[in-house]
Amino acid sequence: MDGKPATRKGPDFCSLRYGLALIMHFSNFTMITQRVSLSIAIIAMVNTTQQHALSNASTEGPVADALNNSSISIKESDTKASVYQWSPETQGIIFSSINYGIILTLIPSGYLAGIFGAKKMLGAGLLISSLLTLFTPLAADFGVILVIVVRTVQGMAQGMAWTGQFTIWAKWAPPLERSKLTTIAGSGSAFGSFIILCVGGLISQALGWPFIFYIFGSTGCVCCLLWFTVIYDDPMHHPCISVREKEHIVSSLAQQPSSPRRAVPIKAMVTCLPLWAIFLGFFSHFWLCTIILTYLPTYISTLLHVNIRDSGVLSSLPFIAAASCTILGGQLADFLLSRNLLRLITVRKLFSSLGLLLPSICAVALPFVASSYVITIILLILIPGTSNLCDSGFIINTLDIAPRYASFLMGISRGFGLIAGIISSTATGFLISQDFESGWRNVFFLSAAVNMFGLVFYVTFGQAELQDWAKERTLTRL
Repeated sequence: MDGKPATRKGPDFCSLRYGLALIMHFSNFTMITQRVSLSIAIIAMVNTTQQHALSNASTEGPVADALNNSSISIKESDTKASVYQWSPETQGIIFSSINYGIILTLIPSGYLAGIFGAKKMLGAGLLISSLLTLFTPLAADFGVILVIVVRTVQGMAQGMAWTGQFTIWAKWAPPLERSKLTTIAGSGSAFGSFIILCVGGLISQALGWPFIFYIFGSTGCVCCLLWFTVIYDDPMHHPCISVREKEHIVSSLAQQPSSPRRAVPIKAMVTCLPLWAIFLGFFSHFWLCTIILTYLPTYISTLLHVNIRDSGVLSSLPFIAAASCTILGGQLADFLLSRNLLRLITVRKLFSSLGLLLPSICAVALPFVASSYVITIILLILIPGTSNLCDSGFIINTLDIAPRYASFLMGISRGFGLIAGIISSTATGFLISQDFESGWRNVFFLSAAVNMFGLVFYVTFGQAELQDWAKERTLTRL
């Protein structure tokens, strides 16, 4: 698929497929806010300063022991929200539990979405995640074990939702519009991170930290109503699509073989170097992104010595840059393809290179500018922003090399990314617990090294041609 298919010009931003991208944007926005809510709320939930201040006066509240860590809650006099005595090790387990849940469902949900329909899989995942978000404050009062269980199941639900998206795009996105549509949808995650980190601290101070979960859990329930009402698995069955747009989508996808048979050529996939290039690209990309997403509020609060409100606002700035770069990168990628300026594989490798190299440079520079407030914030803004250029690179490369198995392969790809996130989060906690300054320097250097490894491997082995095992004539049973 290295060439550029010639297709009739269809309707653009007023079309149904772009409306689908906006709704999926809102869905991704909702899921990431529910996932990141704990990162900002936990600053208030385990406010050790407040705990010490109140410990001499009262220790009223529910008590629940879990393993060696207690979930003793202390009532705040102003917001009436509980504060818990969770150790850093317990917090790390809680943070990582959602990743374990996502890993458990990524591969099977991607495969099942291709059989039963991505609409049902994604909608059900979003609904379950939203309901569990609403339940999180109550779960915290019952104990840390229940919180871990809730976060794990929520991760399983979000794994269902995220993976199903690529099954939909395999049927809705014309080849020359894939970067635009997927980046519009995907930018919801960056925009959601910006919003939750920006307003989460304000909500916590004004209403209490439980309302962070109540507000964004309710938002997810509203999104579910919109999803089940408007979204269809393919354009052929949508009652509101125009004849012109339907013909445009069908004709542009006609060259890509499809089959109702779902045998997965596992052996061919395992030996496919272009596919491994995508997997390792995901691993490298998620390594640094997970560190930024999980530890950024804590890093800013500790390094710059700011309160929860300011920490949230400052932590949100990188993600508005990420959302902007995601959309602009998709527009630029499709512009280069539509004007025949670059080949498809060149575009994929260009944006992958920028998305892995530029954040690495910023990360390596961070320890040397720690004394400068402004430069530190600028570099922290640039890391997620430039990293999201990968969304027009290897992130959507499975749609090029194996569109029939895009959802299944996206599940595996995100599995590699989540494994990287678990390892990087654990390593970060260990390194900074030894020594804060040298620990963060080692964290950033290690992240840059991982990014460089993924970049070299992808540039060397990455391809954009439809693979032989992904064609209809090649069906190898399990």
